[in-house]
Amino acid sequence: MRRLFLKGLLSDEVTITGDDAAHLMYAMRAKAGDEVTLVDDHGAVGRMELTGFTQDSVTMRIVERLDADTESPIDIELAQCLLKGDKFELVIQKAVELGVTRIQPLASRNCVVRYEGKKAAAKRERWQKIAEEAAKQCGRTRVPKVYPVLPLTAWIKTWQKPETALVFCYENEEQQPIKTALRGLTDTASNIITLIGPEGGFTLDEAAAIEAAGGVSVTLGPRILRAETAAIAAMSIVQYEKGDL
Repeated sequence: MRRLFLKGLLSDEVTITGDDAAHLMYAMRAKAGDEVTLVDDHGAVGRMELTGFTQDSVTMRIVERLDADTESPIDIELAQCLLKGDKFELVIQKAVELGVTRIQPLASRNCVVRYEGKKAAAKRERWQKIAEEAAKQCGRTRVPKVYPVLPLTAWIKTWQKPETALVFCYENEEQQPIKTALRGLTDTASNIITLIGPEGGFTLDEAAAIEAAGGVSVTLGPRILRAETAAIAAMSIVQYEKGDL
C-alpha cells in the first residue's frame, strides 16, 4: 500500500496537494475507493480511502487508525563526508532504511566534490527527497532530516550534546572494533553519531581534532572498505548492538 507523509495532523478527512497528489493521479492512476497509508508529523498512521479528485488535489477519509510505529528505539545520526557520483545518494537511501534519525553532510579536506551556494541548496533538496522516498518505501513513521553541508572542522566544534556519543570509522585505527566501542557505551548515550569519511579518508589532523573533541575512533575490520560500504556497515552494526536489528 502506498505510504504518504502529511504535513499536519491526521484527521477524519484529509486533502493533499503537490507531488504526492500528482503521483497518485497521474503515475498510479488512482481512483475512488483505492487505499493509501498516511503518516502525519507526529507519527500517527492511518489507513485512508481515496474519495475525491480535482485537477491538483486528492481527498481521502480515514478508514482505520493504525498502531504502526517503526522507528528505532535509539537516536542515530549519520555524519557523512561528501562522496563523488551517486554514492552519497545511495548512502542516504540505505541509512534511512536502517533507521537513522538525521543525516549531516560534511565537507572534509579529502572530499573530491564541493558544493556551494545554489548548487548546495539544490543538492540538499534532492537528498531530502531521496530520504522521503526511502522512508515511504521501508515503512518509516518519520522522515529523517538531511541538514545543509557543513565543513568538518566547523561541525566538530558543535556536535557535543548531553547523552550523545560520537564514533568515527578511521582507517588507521587498529585496536578498537566498532562493536567493542558500542558495547562500552552506557545506557545514557541515547544519541549515537556515526562519522564516516570521504573516499580519501580523514587526514591526521582531522582525526586528531575529532578525538580531541571526544570522538572515539573505531575499525570496521582488517579489510579496506569503500566509504559507502563503511557507512552502510556501520549503521547496521549500530542498529544490531543498540537498536532493533
